[in-house]
Amino acid sequence: MRSCRSYAAPAALLLTVVLWASAFPAIQVGVTGYGWAGLALLRLAIASAALAVVGVLTGIRRPARRDLPLIVISAVTGMAGYQLLLNWGELRVPGGTASLIVVTNPVFAAVIATVFLGERITRRQVAGGAIALAGVAAITLGHGGLHLELPALAVLAAAAALGSYHGAIKPLLARYTGLEVTAYATWTGTVLLLPAVPALARAWPQAAPRATAAAVFLGLAPSALGFAAWGYGVARLPVTVATASLYLVPPIAVLVGYVWLGEVPTAIELIGGGIAIAGVAVASRRPGADSGPRPGSRDPLHADRADGRRDSAAPAAAAPQHIGDAHGDEGAGHRAGQIRPP
Repeated sequence: MRSCRSYAAPAALLLTVVLWASAFPAIQVGVTGYGWAGLALLRLAIASAALAVVGVLTGIRRPARRDLPLIVISAVTGMAGYQLLLNWGELRVPGGTASLIVVTNPVFAAVIATVFLGERITRRQVAGGAIALAGVAAITLGHGGLHLELPALAVLAAAAALGSYHGAIKPLLARYTGLEVTAYATWTGTVLLLPAVPALARAWPQAAPRATAAAVFLGLAPSALGFAAWGYGVARLPVTVATASLYLVPPIAVLVGYVWLGEVPTAIELIGGGIAIAGVAVASRRPGADSGPRPGSRDPLHADRADGRRDSAAPAAAAPQHIGDAHGDEGAGHRAGQIRPP
């Protein structure tokens, strides 16, 4: 059981990477039918509906009022802002190239985690990130170089927004599950994008079926499932370690482009993908992983067990002070009240 749990967080991150990598070609298909604003709203609306159904079935807890500012920040950065900027940028920037720019978001996340969350960046993480970025640079050369024109700068701003999202959700994941944090941010982000309803209404009648299929895929897979899996992984690992896995997005995006759009990867792209994977392996490997945790250290992969034992030993009178921990407490959920989305 311990071995299976130790692989749960990395598996969730790998699922996220695959889903987010597949989003780049899907956006290119969807944006041609619905436009950059209409697609953003439709994608989040579909994700919101799916999360509402799951919320009714699982009993998503009501967030505490003190957490609303962080939820709004998460919605503005990782949902509304990221979708709008990336969609607009992909009107001119190819999906594969966009993934190369967005992969810089761990840099922004690392800065935020260091400044605001007190996390420390190790030499291993710096070295692994440098190796991974070298692989990304190789893929960039395979695309003939990268010119940061205005659409590319919009994609870079999307990367900054996504990196900010990673930092914003970390404190929330100490009190809520990844599914709950994803639902709060998605529902709030959908509300923020409601001004795009007229654009969506104009585009709907003329949108091709493949554009609609792409929007449905984006809402259900990369948004609803992908962000929930990401929250699960980030709750159990430091932000700097979790975001290192995102360097895998470009090589996987190249593979998805080959399967979906028939884009054949070049030799330099394959080499760069291998280098990026090696960098992620270096950055994600925890010191002493082969010999187990050092005495007195806190193993982030199994911290939830210790937290659970402490929670069960806490006096019952202290229960109302907590909404719930990051791994879901059904009892706390029922005490705090449950959201029943319409």
